[in-house]
Amino acid sequence: MWVAAGVLTLGFLVALQIAAHRYDVPGPITSQWREVVLAPKSGFLLYASMGLMMVVLTWRQRLYALGAAVGIDAVFLLVRWAAGAGPTFGNGALWVILGVAGLALTRRTGNERALLLKGVGLGLLLVTGRKVGDTWLLITSKARPTVLDQYAATADRALGDPSWVAGRVLHATGPVGTHLLDYVYIQLAVAAVAVAVYQLRHVATERRFPRHHLVRTFLVIGMIGPAVYMLFPTVGPVFAYGPDGGHWAVADMWPHTMPAVTAPHAMDFDQVTPRNCMPSLHTAWATAIFVHSRKGPRALRYAGAFWLVATLAATLGFGYHYGVDLIAGAVFSLTIEGALRAYDRGWDASGVQLVAYGTAVFAALLAAYRWLPLEMAEHPWTSGPLLTFALVSVIALYVRTTQLWEPDTAPAPQPEPQPALA
Repeated sequence: MWVAAGVLTLGFLVALQIAAHRYDVPGPITSQWREVVLAPKSGFLLYASMGLMMVVLTWRQRLYALGAAVGIDAVFLLVRWAAGAGPTFGNGALWVILGVAGLALTRRTGNERALLLKGVGLGLLLVTGRKVGDTWLLITSKARPTVLDQYAATADRALGDPSWVAGRVLHATGPVGTHLLDYVYIQLAVAAVAVAVYQLRHVATERRFPRHHLVRTFLVIGMIGPAVYMLFPTVGPVFAYGPDGGHWAVADMWPHTMPAVTAPHAMDFDQVTPRNCMPSLHTAWATAIFVHSRKGPRALRYAGAFWLVATLAATLGFGYHYGVDLIAGAVFSLTIEGALRAYDRGWDASGVQLVAYGTAVFAALLAAYRWLPLEMAEHPWTSGPLLTFALVSVIALYVRTTQLWEPDTAPAPQPEPQPALA
């Protein structure tokens, strides 16, 4: 399975690299290799990826790896300082990941080599997934010259225009709330690594990976989600209705003036802004983090709930998404999570039902947003509860189905021995 996944991933990266070359944008392979020497886009992500890789190492090896990464970054920092470049970090973490791969290939054999390469693969997949996402976003802006924001904004009337409401609330909180939510929004992958490291904490001692963990769901969401961007290209209210859209925007009205309810139309937009709203993958990823944190300790469960709520607030408050995007993103996430778990179990009837229902609801949501937005806006007291019911029904089916899949670990009660009755 690992070999097949590696081959498929490599083929996907090569295909995406070729597509990026056609649109004259940097592909994921090119972007990743540049960070071996040039300034990384996110040092936090590279160190988080190294942390994920280190689940296969012993504690002594982890200390050596961390020390090597910090030392390499110190050298890079001195060179950049001498050259007059700005300070940055992260190259050391990438060098350590590649170094462990080289060590596994040249100095290890058998199961030990396989385990080290699996750890390296997980770490690199997290980084490469970010590069794949960046490339996808650039391609969407080139391949989809028109956007469907008017449809999403009109359908959002059924929910009471939550992005406009959240935008005004966030502006009222001042810089404190803005900086907090901005950090949560940007560092979502780091939060995912924290949950994943907890799930994989026994790999170094057991010398094997658990069958299912957060990284799988995270990567599948990132690979499939951008394809939906091409089907329903939207840029978000801060661009389509706000100041960030410039002369391409309908008007500069977000978040203080609600758009009028009129028949929506596809609108031309620039070839720079990503069409990355439908569905909200930040919502999908935050939902996956929440789900996987439920079996952790109390602090991890609280952190997972906080990250979900804060991510939803950020996506709406910054004007990056409409409310209908968030509903689609949550359904999308639970459907993928259910599909991965059903695959592990062998696709029984309950798994097929869960995935089929989630897929049907997701498709119905996109169809309603595209072809029934005006009707939804004109009948909010009907369409709003229907949207809420669609989301709640998927959540309820997911919870009920996965609870049936959980092994009954509670021991049966045994009667107390009573010698006097013997």
